[in-house]
Order: sequence, then C-alpha cells, then structure tokens
Amino acid sequence: MLGHLPDQGERLSLGFLHRLCTDIERIHPPGARIVICSDGHVFGDVIHVPDPHIDAYADELRGLITGLGLTSLSVFDLRDVLGDLPYDRKRAHIHRHHAPSVEDTADLPGTRSALQRACRQRAYGVLQRSRAWGALIAEHHPAAVRLSIHPQPIGAAKFGIRLLDAPDAWTTPWHSAALQRADGTWTLMPRARAAQLGRLVTADGRPSHFRQG
Repeated sequence: MLGHLPDQGERLSLGFLHRLCTDIERIHPPGARIVICSDGHVFGDVIHVPDPHIDAYADELRGLITGLGLTSLSVFDLRDVLGDLPYDRKRAHIHRHHAPSVEDTADLPGTRSALQRACRQRAYGVLQRSRAWGALIAEHHPAAVRLSIHPQPIGAAKFGIRLLDAPDAWTTPWHSAALQRADGTWTLMPRARAAQLGRLVTADGRPSHFRQG
C-alpha cells in the first residue's frame, strides 16, 4: 500500500474478484457473490493501526465497489455486527463470545523469561482473535466458502486465492505496491523495488501505483 487508503492494487484486485464472480455465473447461472471481510479492527490495537484509518479504508473500499459498478462484491466488518460501539468494546465482545480459551505454563523468574512470556501472551492473543474472527464470520455467513489472500495448506478451512501477479505467493495488495510494466501488464512488489523500476503515478491527488517506461 502507498498509504492508509486503497490504491491501484485494491482497484485491480476488486476488478479481479468481480470478474471471478461473473465467470462463475457463466457456468453456474445462480452466480456467486464475494463478501470482503475486513479484519482491521480485530487486530488494530495489536498492529498499531488507528481505528479511524481502518474505517476510512473500508469506507473507501465500499465507495470503489459502488463507483466501479462491482455488483458482485460487498464489504463486511465489525460495524455490521456491533454498530457504533467503541472499538475496544467491540474487540472485547468478540473475544468474550468467540475466542477459544488459552492455557499457559507458569512463568520462570527473571527478565528474559518475563519477556518471553509477554511475547507468548501476545502471540496467543493474536491467535485467539484470529479464531474469534473466523467464528464470527462463520456465524454471520454460515453457507459461505471462505477464501484467504494467503496460501493455505490442503485440508484447511479456507482456500487460498491469488489476486494479482506477484513473484511471491504471499505478496498481496495490502503489503506491497502495484507496478504497471512497459507492456501494460501489472505485478505487485515491495514499494522500494517498484520505485526503482518505475515512476510514481497519482490518482485523485493520492499515490496510486508505479509505471515503467
């Protein structure tokens, strides 16, 4: 990403997801819909992203979907479940109602072990929230097939989906920048690398992507 709001990477990804739905409709007339489940608020305090930035991102995503006429797509986040509650209370709610319990061993004395314990507790907390978010999605979208922007092992509850061309399967529009090659095709890569290969292009007064040539 080139900022806290969607850029060309998101626009291209939304277009891909909409085309996927229309391709499914050609084979399966009832078609398909994709609900983009935004977990930003679930982890916002852990990854130090301000909640207003997360709201602005999701709102802009909804605006792009409407503006581009991507009728097969929609966005789902904690506001759809818990309305205007303060986000700390929303996080506490999903943790209380959906997170699995965690058991841990007693800490050993000493600064190093205290640090290790703190790291373990944070890791357990992230895993608990991830499971809680998954449980919340399952509750509100019980008949849905769940997709992930990351590769998934065989037999996992989610199916990995690749949104755009990239040299690494773990690269996503949310963790990289879009580069338009000289031949017009697109790829994703770290921002610093994209800046070496192309020039920055803006859209609506904001950084959008990089372009070669």
